[in-house]
Amino acid sequence: METKNNLLSKLTGGLPSSIRLRDLIRQIRACKTAADERAVVQKECAYIRSTFREEDNTWRCRNVAKLLYIHMLGYPAHFGQLECLKLIASPRFIDKRVGYLGATLLLDERQDVHLLITNSLKNDLTSQTQFVAGLALSALGSICSPEMSRDLAGEVEKLVKSSNVYLKKKAALCAFRIIKRVPEILEMFIPAARSLLTEKNHGVLVAGVILVTELCSMCSDTLLYFKKLVPNLVRILKNLVMAGYSPDHDVNGINDPFLQVKILRLLRVLGKQDDEASEIMNDILAQVATNTETSKNVGNAILYETVLSIMGIKSESGLRVLGVNILGRFLLNIDKNIRYVALNTLLQTVNVDNGAVQRHRNTVLDCLKDPDVSIQRRAMELCFALINSNNIRTVTKDLLSFIESAGPESKAICSSKLFVAAEVHAPTKRWHIDTMIKVLTLAGNYVPEDLVGNLIQLISESSQLHVYTTQQLWKNLGNELASFQPLVQVATWCIGEFGDLLNSAEGVDAEPLNVAEEHIFGLYEKILYNHHMTLLTKEYTINSLMKLSVRFPKSISKVKNMVDVFGSNMNIELQQRAVEFSSVFSKHDYLRPSIFERMPAIERKNLNEVDVQNGLVTEEEDFGDTSITKLVKAKDEGNALLDLLGAPQETQLNLQENSQHAVVNSGGSNLLDLLGGLELNHSPEAQPPLSFPTSEESNIIMDGHLSHQQDKKAGIPPLRVFEKNGLKLDFTFERPSDNLQMTVMTMLAKNETSDPLCDFLFQAAVPKTLQLQLLPPSGNVIPANNDGCVTQVIKVLNPTKTPLRMRIKLSYTTLGMTVEEQSEIKNFPSAAWQ
Repeated sequence: METKNNLLSKLTGGLPSSIRLRDLIRQIRACKTAADERAVVQKECAYIRSTFREEDNTWRCRNVAKLLYIHMLGYPAHFGQLECLKLIASPRFIDKRVGYLGATLLLDERQDVHLLITNSLKNDLTSQTQFVAGLALSALGSICSPEMSRDLAGEVEKLVKSSNVYLKKKAALCAFRIIKRVPEILEMFIPAARSLLTEKNHGVLVAGVILVTELCSMCSDTLLYFKKLVPNLVRILKNLVMAGYSPDHDVNGINDPFLQVKILRLLRVLGKQDDEASEIMNDILAQVATNTETSKNVGNAILYETVLSIMGIKSESGLRVLGVNILGRFLLNIDKNIRYVALNTLLQTVNVDNGAVQRHRNTVLDCLKDPDVSIQRRAMELCFALINSNNIRTVTKDLLSFIESAGPESKAICSSKLFVAAEVHAPTKRWHIDTMIKVLTLAGNYVPEDLVGNLIQLISESSQLHVYTTQQLWKNLGNELASFQPLVQVATWCIGEFGDLLNSAEGVDAEPLNVAEEHIFGLYEKILYNHHMTLLTKEYTINSLMKLSVRFPKSISKVKNMVDVFGSNMNIELQQRAVEFSSVFSKHDYLRPSIFERMPAIERKNLNEVDVQNGLVTEEEDFGDTSITKLVKAKDEGNALLDLLGAPQETQLNLQENSQHAVVNSGGSNLLDLLGGLELNHSPEAQPPLSFPTSEESNIIMDGHLSHQQDKKAGIPPLRVFEKNGLKLDFTFERPSDNLQMTVMTMLAKNETSDPLCDFLFQAAVPKTLQLQLLPPSGNVIPANNDGCVTQVIKVLNPTKTPLRMRIKLSYTTLGMTVEEQSEIKNFPSAAWQ
């Protein structure tokens, strides 16, 4: 064959004839290595390029087809774009088919060649051959740009109104893609879309329902317009459900499940927050839910959409119970995908009808034992959503069993959420503490660090359980301490505070352990000299060790020797602590009993009153560090502090002990101690010392210096800073009259979608010349359909009056998926910073 082709090429004076596509596929499949495959592809690409240069029209269609196959394998094929346009311009149908296929694969909006196809599309859309017009509609729906959509929308709208069923359904789907690209032209398709819902052909009906659903989702006026068609849609759905066997539309014994699913989805959009429309839908939804066969996956798909529609509209309570029961049956299905879908839907439904979901709690708990990690995670989240004061003991028992066998990530998440749930619903504090000790013993090193601090705070405020808790922690300290370091941290803290009570019989449920002091110090030696222990654990331990010098006066020398060993430790933190503690023994031993006395109960923080700086650290050079642990971080920390206080840089900070300005905390330290090591520039003339605000006046220095009651509106217009996927963020501005360097912004977040946005988090960063503070938000859930909002106050200090720039990062969860967005704001009004 090859010899015959070469002979033919010599006689004609042209290139060798092109091999067929099937032959190329056979050659590529016969390659044993990737190198052999690349050699075959490169050889064929070189031949195809040469035929394109020679303007060989004989084999152009075949060569483009082979090029598309090469493109599917992942090799570059951009050099065939113009050849696709030539095939589209060809009068032959087979050439047009390959040309349009190549255009959909090789062209996009970023290519200049993309604009050259518009005229060819316009000509083919008006073709008398329905298959040619169908090719043009399919290609336009795949690659339409906003400009192309505006130019060809008129031709598509005419085809939607045509009498040809084949073209009508393709045109409706193309119109669906066009209005997604150019929403402002959706009005021209409204009359045609309404006429599609009266068609008898099921293909046209499916396309029409898809188009109407998109129109209703994009415009509230259109939604009101199409609500008149709810009775018609109910009638169509009823005919589908009650009709007998139809060979043209039957799928596993169900009459056109695709059309049923699309109609159910449209009914959910039309019935949302509408009592009248929901009333009309109740009966048909109940019929679909009870008459659909569940033995096949097709029926499960229809039931799933039915449940979503029931929960999405204002349906009757009995119908909601029926929907939840369907999801409960899904949980018993052997198909993992169906179980996952059921858990995900129940998680969205639990806030709507908690009582109905509670009936399936045992089935949900059984899902924790599923080997599939994704099902475990969804079941765990649903269990926490179902926890209340009545069932917390039962659910917690299953969750503890889950922690024991779960993976590392699930251990951390479950431990943290279990602490929060116990804090809200715990029947007693003893049960709460026992549960968290059990979590520490089961989750080991996968327990989050913040849980350790929260548990210590809980133990500190439970004064009647100090003896019992310390004794229980001692009992749970086993041999493999390195694998349970969060437990070791909590235990060492408690032993340091209440170690002398280990053998006490006083207190609630106390049981004397008869532990000798030597055993306690032996345990501490194991911890401190274990190379697998983290720095944090050793810090807890050495601090606790110093407190034991007060709890056990007879073992002071033992404690001193153990502390002195770390005076030359390689770690600077441990070395500094050991040296300072040794100094207490040698120089200030008379102060040691008062320094290391028992701590008072740790006060619980009110998160609504504590200012948290929620900064976004970027990698760009002009955006500074916005760490949560620093109020201000600048090159000169002292000058930055004075800038915040509104004082000149040459002010001398005279730090003196003054009870009038001291802010005393539970540990006895004060604000002056925190500033004791701060070095500032001295001026020749001494200035009077600055007056610091007390804790009653403010939580932080910035808030103490500013008085928001004296703020007044600066007449600055609001600014829309973000709008995407139904989420809108607006900024309003204020300039405090007593500090014109400060701009106070209020972020307002609204949600136009039909589903709430959960776990909403707003972060921001500004250039280094500015200083940023974010106050806590009003919440972390943005209700759907603009039925509420989340607000957050942002303070920006701009001493140099430079133009404002801000980079923001958003994250939220919707429909079980986490979404993250970033944006940069450069168009702040000049009045906001000048």
